[in-house]
Amino acid sequence: MSVEVLDSATIVGFVEDEEAFNAFIGDRFSSLDVDRDGCLSYAEMLRDLQGLRVLETHFGVDVKPDPDELARVYGSLFVQFDHDANGSVDLEEFKAETRRMMLAVADDLGFLPVQMVLEEDSFLKKAVERELTKVAA
Repeated sequence: MSVEVLDSATIVGFVEDEEAFNAFIGDRFSSLDVDRDGCLSYAEMLRDLQGLRVLETHFGVDVKPDPDELARVYGSLFVQFDHDANGSVDLEEFKAETRRMMLAVADDLGFLPVQMVLEEDSFLKKAVERELTKVAA
């Protein structure tokens, strides 16, 4: 983990950079597609969804959420990605929903920079790295 400074332009720039965005999405999708069938099942996505720790922390303090509530949250997140409701997520669905969610995050951040603790292989960390590379060039 690292502490980084970013704003909405950092995220939007990464999403709009088709080459960088598609490379990240392709790599992430491949790492999740354990059985290599070209689709993500709920079980394959669950590990990544659990990494979001949506309900497991409260202002950085670990809490024990209700397992049924957690299952409902992860299930609803999976449904957001499964656009055609066939029970699996293909690369295009994964790409489209990740794009939509990241642009929503960017919209919520606004133009003022914020400091965030980011996981090393996260979307936001990759967006920051891309921006730093462009500034250095």
